[in-house]
Amino acid sequence: MDTARLRFHGELDDFLPRERRGRTLAYRVDRRAAIKDVIEALGVPHPEIDAILVDGTLVGFDHPLAAGETVNVYPANVAPPGAASHRLRPPLPQPPRFVLDVHLGRLARYLRLLGLDCRYRNRADDAELAEWAETEDRILLTRDRNLLKRRRVALGRFVRADAPFDQLVEVIRAFVRRDELAPFTRCTRCNGRLEAVAKDTVIHRLEPLTRRYIDDFLRCEACGQLYWHGSHVSRMQSLVARLHHRLDEAT
Repeated sequence: MDTARLRFHGELDDFLPRERRGRTLAYRVDRRAAIKDVIEALGVPHPEIDAILVDGTLVGFDHPLAAGETVNVYPANVAPPGAASHRLRPPLPQPPRFVLDVHLGRLARYLRLLGLDCRYRNRADDAELAEWAETEDRILLTRDRNLLKRRRVALGRFVRADAPFDQLVEVIRAFVRRDELAPFTRCTRCNGRLEAVAKDTVIHRLEPLTRRYIDDFLRCEACGQLYWHGSHVSRMQSLVARLHHRLDEAT
């Protein structure tokens, strides 16, 4: 027998061609290779994996795949019994911290709106994103599965949803507890912390109507952007309410 048998569970099936999903795959073993390399050759990035069983035994990414072996590969949300002692995904940063690729700018704004630390730059290249993920212990969110396969990336997710709000729900479900959300505490433009400021210290920056009718202000400690209660805040509050409603639907 010169083949091994591999089965991908849960969300990992998303990375396979539709006709190969939900099936045990035969993989021809014609050279010595680490199981991580075999799994990624089949299209599944290693940060999405939390446990690997080979013939019923938990193994690491460096396990050399041999002909005749039966392999089951699991994501974090459906790991098999006993996997807690041999998890492949590192612990999540606390509180959660993210870095997002150039395709996820709207998602970055939504996450910052909820008070989550999000590194985002619309001209960042793949090498920079992988570096930030490693050196700053951030969860990489991307629409590029090849970026997730970079060796420097330990924590990450290929964002499945297309619409930004659906992406937000997906990421919160995967990585964030509700008690870690702190809406309106970060600047949606630059990720800096917001601080309350007295009106008389910023009055020179206000338009006449704002100066007349608004008394409470927040200022980004990094870029100086001002925020106050207005129509944009009402829209943000509506988005937060929609998010909690969607999360309730899943419980």
